[in-house]
Amino acid sequence: MEMPQNSTGENSFCFAQTLNFSHPSPPPGEAGWTCDALNGREVCGTPLSNGTASSSAPSPSDSCAEPLCSTTLGQETQFDEGIKYVSAEGEELACGWGRFTPGCLQLFNTSKGILFFLCVASFLQGMTVNGFINTVITSIERRFDLRSYQSGLIASSYDIAACICLTFVSYFGGNGHKPRWLGWGVLVMGLGSLLFALPHFTTGPYEVHSAAELGICGGNQSLPCAQAASSLSSYRFIFMLGQFLHGMGATPLYTLGVTYLDENVKTNYSPVYIAVFYTAAILGPAAGYLVGGMFLNIYTEIGREIDIAPENTLWVGAWWIGFLGAGAASLLISIPILGYPHRLPGSQRYIVMRVSEAHQLKDGSHKKASDPDFGKTVKDLPRSVLLLLKNPTFIFLCLAGATEATLIAGMSTFGPKFLESQFSLSASEAATFFGYLVVPAGGGGTFLGGFLVNKFKLRCSGIIKLCLLCTVSSLLAIFIFFIHCPNMPMAGVTQMYGGSALPGDHLNLTAACNAECGCLQETYSPVCGSDDVMYYSPCHAGCRKLSEKLRNGKKVYYECSCVDKTLQAGPGHAEAGKCTSSCAKKPLLLFFMFVVILFTFLSSIPALTATLRCVSDRQRSFALGIQWIVVRTLGGIPGPIAFGSMIDKSCLLWQDQCGEQGSCYVYQNSAMSRYTLIAGLVYKVLGTTFFIVACLLYKPPPEFVPGSSNASESGNYDLQEHKPSLPAEEDI
Repeated sequence: MEMPQNSTGENSFCFAQTLNFSHPSPPPGEAGWTCDALNGREVCGTPLSNGTASSSAPSPSDSCAEPLCSTTLGQETQFDEGIKYVSAEGEELACGWGRFTPGCLQLFNTSKGILFFLCVASFLQGMTVNGFINTVITSIERRFDLRSYQSGLIASSYDIAACICLTFVSYFGGNGHKPRWLGWGVLVMGLGSLLFALPHFTTGPYEVHSAAELGICGGNQSLPCAQAASSLSSYRFIFMLGQFLHGMGATPLYTLGVTYLDENVKTNYSPVYIAVFYTAAILGPAAGYLVGGMFLNIYTEIGREIDIAPENTLWVGAWWIGFLGAGAASLLISIPILGYPHRLPGSQRYIVMRVSEAHQLKDGSHKKASDPDFGKTVKDLPRSVLLLLKNPTFIFLCLAGATEATLIAGMSTFGPKFLESQFSLSASEAATFFGYLVVPAGGGGTFLGGFLVNKFKLRCSGIIKLCLLCTVSSLLAIFIFFIHCPNMPMAGVTQMYGGSALPGDHLNLTAACNAECGCLQETYSPVCGSDDVMYYSPCHAGCRKLSEKLRNGKKVYYECSCVDKTLQAGPGHAEAGKCTSSCAKKPLLLFFMFVVILFTFLSSIPALTATLRCVSDRQRSFALGIQWIVVRTLGGIPGPIAFGSMIDKSCLLWQDQCGEQGSCYVYQNSAMSRYTLIAGLVYKVLGTTFFIVACLLYKPPPEFVPGSSNASESGNYDLQEHKPSLPAEEDI
């Protein structure tokens, strides 16, 4: 007979967890597939120990080429036009909310449909947490008087929340309704984005005191300390709470979301689906850098006229716009995710075809996880943790992931600041540059990693070797940080007025040429002199006149007594903003940074796939949760804090607010590169070591044949050889 087709084009297929197969074997000459009536539904096949069905035909793939269930002796069964997906437990598999399951929604009730919505969610998460926040970190430091370690603590709050929630979410969510956990998580993430933008609306307008307002050399330089000092740094707790909600909401996304995809597609297709999912998560930060950089070119107080340009270090862009948009989008995308069923129609067939590659423990305790009732109660939680801790391959894959996460978290947070300092860029230009690096390198590397696993049909051992190759390649490329771009010369900071070396690295912003100007150190507004030397402000450059006409959109100051006069007859002049860097090493540095990012992300999907395959099926969600705890505890949380502290050590010029130290104005490029190199070498060597140990200690199942890479789909395996069978009369 003709099987009824649902709107997705897949056969309706359902099995019971507890089925009693008491029907006798078919007599010779009849079809190998028979059907028993069970509660009004037809269930086909003979029993397997995992509660699925297998035909007596030699290959399970034969059953997938034929109708999954057929009536005996030509009996016909009438079906209504509308198909209502119902699992064997009586659970509806239709897409919708409660009883509202319109037929048009079933077009999206497929693996590609849920992949699309999860990709949008991961894109928004990446754009917000790893894009917008890292892009605006300099602006937030400037606006709320934060230091780098404080902004690093804001970035780490995301991982702190994830660590707190991961065990609970991955254990109970792994055995629960995954789409509902995912949908509510995305909704909480959206609320966190809205909360993160709140300080902009609860603080007073941002007041900028430019050199023109306060007067140039000889003008009025008074600036009351009460006006300069502020207590805005306490708003960091609001930012931390917003990041905490981001972490809570994103926890199900990269644990339950990955396993939900893995459970509903073929084993060979799983790396590709997961790669697409993670590619969206990588493109999110790239879009965040690009879009966030555009927003930073808009003044934070929209509609208010200001006489400084984005290149000015006092400029604060509209950092908050992106969080409002991302928060609203997250609230909207959570609605369709909440409508997906516990599992997709037709997904049970992929469980039939799956062959375990779980690491084999010497005491055989890994077999406990194959029990269908294992992991359904909190009593099994300690045993689940113990089984994972006894799996050395899983442990060392977690440690390797932690080392990679440390570098990724640190560089993604302070990468734009690194480019801003090395190449003398504005905050928006640095964010845009970093976005151009992350889009092809991070996104391309993530997708390429999953593609290579699928293309070469790699098994667990081969996947770990691919991760090792990628880590060694990025280790070699990281030596590029031996080189750096020199700091632009700055009078009184990197050199003395007149060009001589600064004794003892002590700041000395006062010289004979500006001694009578009465300049304030609270007023930082760098200018670039005609001698290609930067000065702290027009006042510190000794400039007495401001041109009414702009040059290339920048203010021009004249009669600057401190600017070198050797190239011209009268006093020099200066333009507002930093001097343009002409570093010849810029292309080389950018190229090898691209290589480091490419190979770092190239190993991400293979490492994740190896983690899913080295544990038993029932422990996959929980294993990802434990892995993320290790990765975030040892990598994601200390990464930004450690990098922020190292960057603070390379600071040459701190903000001074009436004796109070604020954010850093100028960094020493050589020290910044040196600290980055040391951190990169340490963590890359550790990652290489952990991948080597994981590969050496991996022990595949004894019945597994490594050469048969496509066995689970081609039907070369007799499934009953690899799954211990129970007596036919026993309830399975």
